[in-house]
Amino acid sequence: MRKAAFATLTASALLALAASCACAAPAAAAAAAPAAASVPPAKQALIDKILKLSNIDSVGEAMLQAPVGNAVEQARVMLQGRAAPEKRDAAMTDIVKDAKAFMADNAPLARNSADKLIPSTVAPMLAENFSEEELRQLAAVLESPVGKKFYDMLPAIKKKLGDGITADTGPVINPKLKELNEKIGLRLRTAVTP
Repeated sequence: MRKAAFATLTASALLALAASCACAAPAAAAAAAPAAASVPPAKQALIDKILKLSNIDSVGEAMLQAPVGNAVEQARVMLQGRAAPEKRDAAMTDIVKDAKAFMADNAPLARNSADKLIPSTVAPMLAENFSEEELRQLAAVLESPVGKKFYDMLPAIKKKLGDGITADTGPVINPKLKELNEKIGLRLRTAVTP
């Protein structure tokens, strides 16, 4: 139960910070890659275990869910009282369908980006800031004093991964997100015009 709560907390915290990141630091990620190569195999295995326990690879998908969910909620609010019930319901059905299709098409891209970037962003941070024994403790008891150290690092971890995902997926996802918002706008205009 503690592990599930930690994974939920981590994913939520990562979403909040990563969604606010507008610029990236790919050079820093590339510079961190050589450090990961020098990590002893036993230490790397512990890092991999912690990354899996924290469910950090879901941050990219969570970053997509925030603006998509926001767009759907804004559409719902806009339609309330402005569209006839049958038009409102039909528009919301189509908007939710579009949002789900967007997530289905783009969530794998975001997750793949996270999977690609974690070894060069987050893993080196863990390797540099935790000893092998600390990693063992963290994996065993996520709420220990070592766990607090990890929690304290979360803002830096989130920013680094969020910057990387934004840079990696932005050119592909931003035009698609704009297209989704335009579709929603068209559906709203159709629903509210008499």
